[in-house]
Amino acid sequence: MESEYHNPARGVFWMVLTGLCFVMVTALVKLSGGRIPASESAFLRYLLGLVFLIPMWGSMRAVRLSARQWKLFGLRGLVHTGGVVLWFFAMTRIPIAEVTAMNYLNPVYVTVLAVFFLGEKLALRRIMAIVAAMVGALIILRPGFRELDAGHFAMLITALLFAVSYLLAKILSGEVSASVVVGMLSITVTIGLAPLAIAVWVWPTPFELAVLFGVACFATAGHFTMTLAFAAAPVTVTQPVTFLQLVWSVAIGALFFDESVDPWVIAGGSVILGAVVFITWREAVLKRRVTPVVSETKV
Repeated sequence: MESEYHNPARGVFWMVLTGLCFVMVTALVKLSGGRIPASESAFLRYLLGLVFLIPMWGSMRAVRLSARQWKLFGLRGLVHTGGVVLWFFAMTRIPIAEVTAMNYLNPVYVTVLAVFFLGEKLALRRIMAIVAAMVGALIILRPGFRELDAGHFAMLITALLFAVSYLLAKILSGEVSASVVVGMLSITVTIGLAPLAIAVWVWPTPFELAVLFGVACFATAGHFTMTLAFAAAPVTVTQPVTFLQLVWSVAIGALFFDESVDPWVIAGGSVILGAVVFITWREAVLKRRVTPVVSETKV
């Protein structure tokens, strides 16, 4: 009997490529170093990425947004702007593996915030999964056992802001097309980042511009391959594959950036992702979709 999803193996393949794309995003941002301020790096990433909106321009011009929708898009752009700046800042401060592991908190935040945004109910099993994810975060951070960096706190706030952005997108996606949701995010974030970038502007070198354009390319490709994965396989199949992002982040950090392999980060990230997979599975059993795949809340 044919299911709604025609090829789970293909879905896994596309999700593997998605993970590679987003790991390349983090690696390239790390490669760009800290010479350019975080807000400027983020602005250049989004400005250079506007070229990918060209195919969507026709559908975006045709849409007529209500005053409420303009406010929601504006709010999402503001929230996402803050998250992007903090993410770029964290990338210059803490290892790639820690950024990747703490990114796994995004879907957990979404699950909690959905109670307030979408009127979701939290059953005991989901509450226990959320508590497990918080324990995973504590394993990564180990407060009291090591000195925490500003990058760690930036990532905690980043995960929360991206979760709010995702929920706003979920509300808007029921009212306008996906291309409009994606396009408006790119435009509003570029506008939001512009004054922050100008305030601390440092002229980038051609190499730095090329690296940041590479970030935009891999981020766009990642969202595209993720869409193909969703079309081919259920989320319960593709969600566990995101664990490979942590494996690749650890490997890239160790091989190219001289970052030590921290077993606590791997353990904590595994606990968080396990909780996310459980929440995703429960939503599949209940035939609803609230919790995003980890990759859906990327820059």
